[in-house]
Order: sequence, then C-alpha cells, then structure tokens
Amino acid sequence: MNRRQALKNFGLGAGILIVGPSTLSLLQSCKNEPRNNWEPTFLNISNGLALKQILNVIIPKTDTPGANELNLAQFIDSYMNQVASEERQQNFKRSADAFAVAFKEEFGKDLDKGKEKDFEEIISKYLSASLEEQEIFAKMETETQDPIDKIPELKMDPDAGSLSYLKNVRQMAIWAWKTSEEIGENVLWYDPIPGQYIACGPVEELGNGKAMSL
Repeated sequence: MNRRQALKNFGLGAGILIVGPSTLSLLQSCKNEPRNNWEPTFLNISNGLALKQILNVIIPKTDTPGANELNLAQFIDSYMNQVASEERQQNFKRSADAFAVAFKEEFGKDLDKGKEKDFEEIISKYLSASLEEQEIFAKMETETQDPIDKIPELKMDPDAGSLSYLKNVRQMAIWAWKTSEEIGENVLWYDPIPGQYIACGPVEELGNGKAMSL
C-alpha cells in the first residue's frame, strides 16, 4: 500500500481536534485563501513557512491534491489561533520553536534556509524513529522537568519537542486533508444520501476499498 492510499484509509482517534461547526467552517474558508505571500497569524513567519514545507513532505501533491493545494498550513495556523485552548497554544508554539532549534543543530542553518531534502531528512529522523528511539526522545524532556516547567517561556528539549510537534502536525494535517470538501467529494467514497447498511457485498459497489467521507 502506498502512502496516498494509506492516507485515504487512515482513521484517527478522537481528541486530536476540537471538532465542531466552527472548525469545519474554518477549514472550508482557509481553502480559498491566497497561497502566495501568506503570513501566519499564530506562528512566527519562519515557523509558519517551515510548516508549509513540513506539510508538503507529509502530504505531497500526487494524483490528488496535497496539503499545500488545500491550504492546510493556513488552517492549522488559524485553528491554533482561534480554536485551540491556551495550554495547547503554548505547547504548540514551544514545540515549533524546539523544532527550529533541532533543525539548526542538524543542518547548521535556520528554517528559512532549509531545502526540501533537509525537511524530508529531519521529518524522517523523528517520525520514522523506532519506539525505543521515540522513548529516548521523550525521556530527554521528562528528565529536565522541574516544578517551574509550566512556565511557557521555558524551552522544550529540541528532540522531544520536535517529535511532539511533527506528530501533532501530522495528525492535524491528515484529519484536515480527509475532512476537506475537495478530498471528501472527489477522492474518498462520497455518498451524500447513504442507503441501507450492507455487511457484505462487492467491493466495487461499496467504495472500492476507500474510506467513506461521511
């Protein structure tokens, strides 16, 4: 199974986003925003532009629209600014900053100087890490915690923060990609008026193996 098919069939657990009419409306409105010269409202400019690079690696354009064709960076930035809780906002910004630090340590340059291959490499480093490696990254953060670690100005460990940030971005991106009108109607199995439940039937007549968008 290739990555695009995996995304089509991927199901996410509850609790990743606060999902309601406002979130869905926000996702739809972001689709129509201009892609060129976009400036984030929540993240700083450097982290916002890096977010677009990250999303292009996670969900690139293939035979179906990619993350940047659907303005998912704009959606994630707006969601964090308008919908997310204050605690989640703080954690998201801190983890984005931790990723910027890890990127500079890895390549000796800032995010805005990064190339596509740089982002592919560092994303693979964290998201393709084994469970044992991910546990080591997480441990780096817990070992430095103390009673004042709730202060939002304190920085995260670069490795632990990067892993958290990339996982969060990936989860939000896949949810938004699957929930967007373009993907829901033109890529996934779309039936605006579902009929009777059929437990067993020909795959060709039941979405051809695709996840249902409604």
